[in-house]
Amino acid sequence: MNDQPFILNKKKIELGQNENIQLHVARLPSGTVINLRIHVFRSKKPGPTLLIMGGVHGDEINGVETVRRMVDDKIFHNLKKGSVIAIPLLNVYGFINFSRDASDGKDVNRSFPGSTKGSLASRVAAALTRNVLPLVDIGIDFHTGGNARYNFPQIRFSNKHPKSLELAKAFASPYIVAKPAIDKSLRKVMISQKKPHLVFEGGESLRYDGFSISNGIAGTQRVMKHLGMIKRAPTKKRKVILFEKSSWVRADRSGLFRWTQQSGAKVSKGEPLGVINDPYGDSKNIVLAHQDGFIIGHNNAPVVSAGDALFHIGYRSQIL
Repeated sequence: MNDQPFILNKKKIELGQNENIQLHVARLPSGTVINLRIHVFRSKKPGPTLLIMGGVHGDEINGVETVRRMVDDKIFHNLKKGSVIAIPLLNVYGFINFSRDASDGKDVNRSFPGSTKGSLASRVAAALTRNVLPLVDIGIDFHTGGNARYNFPQIRFSNKHPKSLELAKAFASPYIVAKPAIDKSLRKVMISQKKPHLVFEGGESLRYDGFSISNGIAGTQRVMKHLGMIKRAPTKKRKVILFEKSSWVRADRSGLFRWTQQSGAKVSKGEPLGVINDPYGDSKNIVLAHQDGFIIGHNNAPVVSAGDALFHIGYRSQIL
């Protein structure tokens, strides 16, 4: 229940105030300045502080649009209690270069807690860790599948962290997936600070996906209602399935790939999911489900190599 002023970039933000802050991160060799644009919304009444963020990976435009749309739709105005810190775009360099990573191929989400003297990715992570995370109680950041992979709307939470599971259930995305936090990720840092953090996955990089965007917005509103920050939120429109485990079906040969089942489908072990043809019409290979479950993500690439991830199948499920 934070009733103290927020200090961001030497600017004081009291209860009841909304502010837009530009936080300096770095300067590129061209002289271009990289700033974080941060929207801060504070109720007059103390409460939890929720971080909402997109664009940790610069090519995951769907996440950027999800947060931008929530800001534009004024969802964070007139909060009943608490505060929201909204950052539509964290990885500015990756965004302007249509790249997942920052300069030198560094992944911002493998660079936390970061360093002010490190790579650009590390400096972005440090700016967030040092200036924003101390103000935050709960986090949600928005991602998509990468490398031509599509993710069915899903919220990921850290295993053995009851508060994260509680909030994931409140988010009520079509799929809830238990995933351990990856070393040097934002979620790992938040969990180490005993703060719940959810990762929303939906859609594909460099693409808009309206289904995922609407699910991300509705889920955020349900979390905010659960926390007592807003009065109303959309009700869930379909059953929610929790997966304890997930694994990938991978290509056992290279060639031209065409799926016949896609994300959201329920599948059985041994069921055909797609086909890999050689380019000359000499042979084809049927891709089969390796177990019962639901497809939570699939590969849209038309050309694949042996070992490439094709279908992400969630299993050990329960309906909530």
